[in-house]
Amino acid sequence: MARPEDMWQCQTTNCGYTYDPDRGDRKAKIPKGVKFEDLPDSWRCPVCGGTKACFQSLTGVRFKEQVGV
Repeated sequence: MARPEDMWQCQTTNCGYTYDPDRGDRKAKIPKGVKFEDLPDSWRCPVCGGTKACFQSLTGVRFKEQVGV
């Protein structure tokens, strides 16, 4: 199972989708093992369409804070 710091949860209203690198994203054809930070910038939440900036690590770090956006 992926560590919490490797899992990212969408923070948009009424979504809550969690990206788990152990599962990838079948809808976007992202294979298992791809870290969240390695997803292409064009990747969107498969549930609500939110960008990567809408996601927060399960440890509480927002992606845009991590990359300085």
